[in-house]
Amino acid sequence: MTGRAWRLLVTEPTDGATNMAIDEALWRGRQGGDSPPTVRFFAWSPSTVSLGYGQPLDRHVDLAACQALGVGLVRRPTGGSAIYHDGPERELTYSVVATAADLGIGPDLLETYRWIGAALLRGLQALGAPAALVPERPPEGPVPAFCFARTGVFEIEVDGRKLVGSAQRRQGDSFLQHGAVLLGVDAPRLRTLFPTTRDPLATLTTLEAALGRRPGFDEVAEALARAFEQEHGLDLRPGGLSGDETARVAVLVTDRYASPAWLAASA
Repeated sequence: MTGRAWRLLVTEPTDGATNMAIDEALWRGRQGGDSPPTVRFFAWSPSTVSLGYGQPLDRHVDLAACQALGVGLVRRPTGGSAIYHDGPERELTYSVVATAADLGIGPDLLETYRWIGAALLRGLQALGAPAALVPERPPEGPVPAFCFARTGVFEIEVDGRKLVGSAQRRQGDSFLQHGAVLLGVDAPRLRTLFPTTRDPLATLTTLEAALGRRPGFDEVAEALARAFEQEHGLDLRPGGLSGDETARVAVLVTDRYASPAWLAASA
């Protein structure tokens, strides 16, 4: 029996403004019924710090260090805290754009997190990682400036350390969720970019640490795609951006994600 048809989109590494514009274009297209539900895998070039939608641009990210190291800076369309996104040798970023009906569940945000988390977990376990989905529990204390400083509900850990950091934005019954799967980590750079985070490595882990080897981007993408199909009965069909989506990306890059005003203004 053929599963529900979704698009699988694997894009070349690109800059932060383009990456975020693609995710929003997919989301707007799904809202309007013009784009199919989509699972996307991508990476970043140059490496980039992404800020949450409402996060202040302040001392918690060292802007001078970003400039000196050639690290990009972008504000996401989703909430949460700052993440350092490395190139495809150290990170795979995923996004899921769909409606609650596409998932076959109710519109509850946590249910959506659980649905996506279950597929991610299956793929990571298939690679050999002893990963676990964090149970529903209220986070304690103020939200940290660095995303991997704390694991949220239905995010993924290995031995109590965060492996995948995710964020979501919803409008009506449609949503965009994306997140970073750490293949490896550039520890000195992380400490430099987040100077107010006491020890950014204390709360995170990587697939390299979990497996004793660092899997490649393509290997992880393949495992995760297969897991979405197996966990949820999907038929992921490789595709590209439509003409309308490509045009929308160009507008969003110029008007929003590459704009200094968008970067500076927290919601």
